[in-house]
Amino acid sequence: RLIAAELPVDGLVIGLDRDPAVLAREESAPNHPKVSVFLGSYEQTGKALKASGKAFADAMALDLGLSSDQLADRERGFSFQNDGPLDLRFDPENGIPASEWLACHDERAIADAIYQFGEERFSRRIAREVIARARRREPVRRVADMVEICRRCVPRSKHHDIHPATRTFQALRIVVNDELGILTRTLQQAPDWIGPKGRMAVISFHSLEDRIVKQAYRGDERWNVLTKKPLRPSEREVATNPRSRSAKLRVAERV
Repeated sequence: RLIAAELPVDGLVIGLDRDPAVLAREESAPNHPKVSVFLGSYEQTGKALKASGKAFADAMALDLGLSSDQLADRERGFSFQNDGPLDLRFDPENGIPASEWLACHDERAIADAIYQFGEERFSRRIAREVIARARRREPVRRVADMVEICRRCVPRSKHHDIHPATRTFQALRIVVNDELGILTRTLQQAPDWIGPKGRMAVISFHSLEDRIVKQAYRGDERWNVLTKKPLRPSEREVATNPRSRSAKLRVAERV
């Protein structure tokens, strides 16, 4: 809202989020004449601009991380620290939860997804156990079920203090929400949404996202890349906000 207060008379901040809970919170807050919020992924930016009567945006920012509210909601399954339904959808009203996705796919498909989107070396062990549970009529339905499998199948690393379920949950979340597909398509269309000299900033939180952003900027002559290397949080910021430790910011300017 501070940004909106500094906008010119005809300025507007447009926000998009796939989570209906976010929109509900915004709707319950005091209305601001220079803020407009839409339910949908950032892939729908073009439609949001049109609905707001704008031809172009002066700037666009994508925050690809989870919110604290989503991690704290036990019914969403985003945090493997708390048990709850293994859902992982940003929009609970669309698509299928991660538990159903696992039930609909065979061992190879599950293993490939966990390896590709989570970069988990022990993906085949995990997939084998998921299928074994299904055959025993004990399908993976809850967060605790998946965490138990990961603890048994993923050895603790000697060099990295990472929870054994981290990569698997990342992979399932990416699959269920088509995160990388939406990001790729958005970056392809973004130059059409931003006016000359306008800037686009993307904050990513793992290497798969960062690689897509880097390649999209470098591979499109409509962008002038302003961050040759991604900007990282300072030690001070990580100390006060540990969740920022893996964040990478890349910025490009529309030619």
